[in-house]
Amino acid sequence: MTFRKEPPFTHGITAKTAVVLINLGTPDAPTSSAVRRYLKEFLSDTRVVEIPRAIWWLILHCIILPFRSRKSALKYASIWTNEGSPLKVHTEKQAKLLRGYLGQRGHKVQVAYAMRYGNPSVSSVLDQLKLDGCDRVLIIPAYPQYSATTTASIFDAVFSHYAKVRNVPELRLMKHYHDNEAYIHALKESVLAHWAMNGMPDKLVLSFHGVPKRTLLLGDPYHCECYKTARLLAQALDLSPDQYLVTFQSRFGKAEWLQPYTAPTLEKLAKQGVARVDVMCPGFTSDCLETLEEIGMEAKADFLKAGGKEFYLIPCLNESPIWIQGLATVAEEQLIGWPTHLSANDLAEQQLQEKVQKAEALRVGAAK
Repeated sequence: MTFRKEPPFTHGITAKTAVVLINLGTPDAPTSSAVRRYLKEFLSDTRVVEIPRAIWWLILHCIILPFRSRKSALKYASIWTNEGSPLKVHTEKQAKLLRGYLGQRGHKVQVAYAMRYGNPSVSSVLDQLKLDGCDRVLIIPAYPQYSATTTASIFDAVFSHYAKVRNVPELRLMKHYHDNEAYIHALKESVLAHWAMNGMPDKLVLSFHGVPKRTLLLGDPYHCECYKTARLLAQALDLSPDQYLVTFQSRFGKAEWLQPYTAPTLEKLAKQGVARVDVMCPGFTSDCLETLEEIGMEAKADFLKAGGKEFYLIPCLNESPIWIQGLATVAEEQLIGWPTHLSANDLAEQQLQEKVQKAEALRVGAAK
């Protein structure tokens, strides 16, 4: 076996701790070539598509990549921002803010982000942390609900990387936080803030990313965890069962997926006379193609065309302060037992830096 190149071991150096937030991924640009590269990596993952490899190779390379790449690129272009892909922008900001919140709570840790598919890759980020002297690594998937198609695929990437590392760090991997109090509270506050500005809907639709139904029958807990998140959120909002619905979006292929499907359900609601729906996607912690385009554009158009009057997409948690505080709590629970607390000297230095930053902010404000 050929091991990855790493820095030489040095005695007497205090090991550092790192937290890595890993999201699904995104193309590097809203172009056919970039989307094709991204889809090839994503859809080649055996966790994502379980069709026999030979058959799937033909379908992927002869049908999907040649024809779907351009269509998907147009969709990405419709949501692309000046900063880049919304998913990457939000994930990067979450990681930066998480480090700050953990620092305020007295933890000295590095915080990085990676993408399961695309850039920055899991391996490139873990390599950098090794160079930075991190010998304790906590992996937090951006998916609150566990699925073999998402969370387990992240674990595969992490294990595959360290299979070729000689000096493997102490490693912790978070499986899920679908019922974590801090996560549910952040969802609740997000909904209440939206309703405070726009009033309440006739129906709240909680749309989760779909997976093939066979995964549930084979033992994947994703379906149950989605429903538990929905139930806990409804309880926190004091909603009755007839005030909200759980649906599943992003169906791909002809096989049966988890039901009810989001788009047909929204059309049905409109035809039944439901005038206004609010749609929230609790399985996504960052807005992305599936929330902004699939729900915010396509699903909205379908609902209004079917006779609905008002459609609101409640934004994902993104980098809202309540969520970053919640994410810090989630991370803290996993960091227990690791020596991450700041020393007296570290605290003094941090306080000094904060004073300098505040003074600079005041100076810039006065100059304006």
